[in-house]
Amino acid sequence: MFAALLTTLLFATSAICGYRTSKQIGGIEANFWRITLATIFLTIWAFTFGAGFAGAPGWFMLSGFFGIGVGDTAYFQSLPRLGSQRTVLLCQCFTAPFAALIEWLALGTKLNLPEILCVVVILAGVAIALAPGDHLKISRRDWQVGILACVISAIGGAIGAVLIRKAFQVAAADGFHPDAGTTGYQRVLGGILIPLIALVVVKWRTAPAPGPAFAEETLQVTRAKWRRLWPWLLANALAGQTLGVTCMQWALKSTPAGMVTAVIATSPLFLLPMARIVEKEKIGVRPLIGAVVAVTGVIGLTYFK
Repeated sequence: MFAALLTTLLFATSAICGYRTSKQIGGIEANFWRITLATIFLTIWAFTFGAGFAGAPGWFMLSGFFGIGVGDTAYFQSLPRLGSQRTVLLCQCFTAPFAALIEWLALGTKLNLPEILCVVVILAGVAIALAPGDHLKISRRDWQVGILACVISAIGGAIGAVLIRKAFQVAAADGFHPDAGTTGYQRVLGGILIPLIALVVVKWRTAPAPGPAFAEETLQVTRAKWRRLWPWLLANALAGQTLGVTCMQWALKSTPAGMVTAVIATSPLFLLPMARIVEKEKIGVRPLIGAVVAVTGVIGLTYFK
């Protein structure tokens, strides 16, 4: 459970950084560079301290295709539309029950009644804390696209989490016990394809006509953009796809996906003070009540496990 809680904090930090980058360069490009940097970091780990392709790389790459490729691509389409708090709230609240249902159907893993009740308490606390308020002005189209993206992200993330559990089972059956960093590297390899294709399509469709003036202007804009964004991109890659996903792999190695994703669902609560600073969102009584409810659920989940 400690690994799941650490993942929660890292994912909250990543959401703030992801919001800043996606607002400035778009969700497609922000997501691609985040995953690219994470791939570099995890490759270094896997071939220095880790085990490279040992274990069940095919299963971990398939998990990455759904969780990172499908899930995170959709997630970054919701961030600039709904903001970090609501995006994380909806994605995580949807992911936890989806993961529990899919794991039950695919792997036969069931939660007992007290654990199910604790999951419900956690999700209820998150919903109380971060239900959308009247002060947030979101267009109808952004709201619809954002909600749809969250659902797609949650389904992709749930499938990816269950496949991680399956991958660890396959690796153990073959006598391998790869570390979380190695499995994170194998997973990110399967997840980078969709963000790459999406970026190429977007750049091809939006690129202006080439020429000397265009080249000079593009160079100046690119330099200014990267001077402003590289700290946020680096922090996003480290907190989310590198350290965050590694901790999630660590948690899923020994804990059912439904429980892990339920604990991670409390990450919006860590966002409250961060979003207050970055996005200027006020913290009211309702978020504090929701935080108490959700934390109570996490404590109960840890106890009953």
